[in-house]
Amino acid sequence: MTDRDRQPDRCSAPYRVRFDEAAPDGRIRTSVLLRYAQDLAWYHSAYHGFTREWYRERGLTWLARAAEVMVEGDMRVGDEIVGTTQVVGWRRVWARRRTDFVDADGRPLAWTHVDWVLLDARGAPTRVPNDFDKDFWAPQADFPLGRVNLTHPPADVETSSIRVRPQELDPMDHVNNAVYADWLDEQVLRLGGEAEVRAIPRTVRLEYARAVEPDSTVSAETWREAGGWSCRIRDAVGVDCLRARIELGAVSRP
Repeated sequence: MTDRDRQPDRCSAPYRVRFDEAAPDGRIRTSVLLRYAQDLAWYHSAYHGFTREWYRERGLTWLARAAEVMVEGDMRVGDEIVGTTQVVGWRRVWARRRTDFVDADGRPLAWTHVDWVLLDARGAPTRVPNDFDKDFWAPQADFPLGRVNLTHPPADVETSSIRVRPQELDPMDHVNNAVYADWLDEQVLRLGGEAEVRAIPRTVRLEYARAVEPDSTVSAETWREAGGWSCRIRDAVGVDCLRARIELGAVSRP
């Protein structure tokens, strides 16, 4: 079989939207889709023998570098949805996972892209093991790592502080990548952007520029732009940690 004939391995699982995963309007939060996608990625990995213990023994970990969430259907409390994940491309030290969510009839509801960089025990990028190819096969990525390019904020941009809370840390002692989507929604909602945060369709883009340390405080600049909202989160010395946008409307299904 040639590479042209091969297809990336896929893994699916059902999810039921829980009461605590929905906003006051009953619709699923953007961050929950990222949590489902992350959960399904780990399930897929463990199924092929690449468990958390496998990673611990080798001093390896995946770090989210960028994420894109496109919400195109209504998902509410109690709805049953199905997620399907696959690796759609990789290069030397990173890989992109795509997860599609559909309803019981197979109608598209949302999709996510998450770009993951593989780090060694020192926290430096390291080559993706060749072992992955036989289980997850994906073509060489013909696209770059996700980026979010922000314009300069207005002179009167709104700024607020965010304190990292213990429940926002995951088992790696990191602020989980889905938490940043909650922070983005929180800042936009604070400024009256509920319509955009809950809009269908909408596209949310996040670039994780630098990890936020536990028990730290960061500052968020948030401003409205044509077609949506932009947000930049910085650490105490002014270094970007997150660049993000909420955009109204759908993007083409890649």
